[in-house]
Amino acid sequence: MKFNRKFIVVVSMAAVVTTAVAFTAPPPDDHSFKNLKILPKDISHEKLDKIMHGFNNALGVKCNFCHARSQDTAVHHPDFASDEKPEKSIARSMMKMTLKINKKFFEVKHPAFGP
Repeated sequence: MKFNRKFIVVVSMAAVVTTAVAFTAPPPDDHSFKNLKILPKDISHEKLDKIMHGFNNALGVKCNFCHARSQDTAVHHPDFASDEKPEKSIARSMMKMTLKINKKFFEVKHPAFGP
């Protein structure tokens, strides 16, 4: 009887711990960015942010310079997937041009494509 009670307590505690860990585990990193045409589709969120913030700093602009305003009034960030603004298309063309020049003359890869 005593053995059964200990067994039940241990199994119950293991179930509680397992359930707690399952519900507190962070969600998997979702790489489902929409409308990436130059950068790799599986780019990490951190790497994408680093590249975009590099553009912000180099050009002295904010995200809304290339990205259109979200149509959803509850959302306070740009609609990153939208191609509404021509500046985004220009930026893509410039990225393609830079990648082509770097590959042809300098054998340099864009940081997003490197290891």
